[in-house]
Amino acid sequence: MTQVAIFIGSASDAPVVDGCADVLKKLGISFRYTITSAHRTPERTEALMEQLEAEGCQVYICAAGMAAHLAGAVAARTVRPVIGIPVAGSSIGGLDALYATVQMPPGFPVATVALNGAKNAAWLAAQILALHDERIADLIRKEREGYKAAVEKAAAELEARFRI
Repeated sequence: MTQVAIFIGSASDAPVVDGCADVLKKLGISFRYTITSAHRTPERTEALMEQLEAEGCQVYICAAGMAAHLAGAVAARTVRPVIGIPVAGSSIGGLDALYATVQMPPGFPVATVALNGAKNAAWLAAQILALHDERIADLIRKEREGYKAAVEKAAAELEARFRI
């Protein structure tokens, strides 16, 4: 079963979004990572969604730059959670992608992470899945403990360097 679908609008989005796949893989969450475009391949997008939902897909993560309509196009076709990653790839620094991703009409929400925030998109998807999967919840807790320990170690090292 594919738990999460990761859609990118073009191959140029992959360097940003690969970190999302890395996080899901680390957490043992099954996913499908592919390219599909809201504008150039709407039929492919719809067919992928039908197939994935039949297989039990629970969350969509969609990344796109510039017009960035992929997340909205997916949200229009599902009642499952959709997470948008606006990709900063335009001459205006990604502001267009951010606006296109967050400005959705009522009833068709897209949870939007920061520009190029692919890793947080994966973490949000994991948290959604963790509502009904204690294994994933435990993995998230364990990872957060690791982050906490890293900050505490870095703080101790910094303080030791400047201790009088």
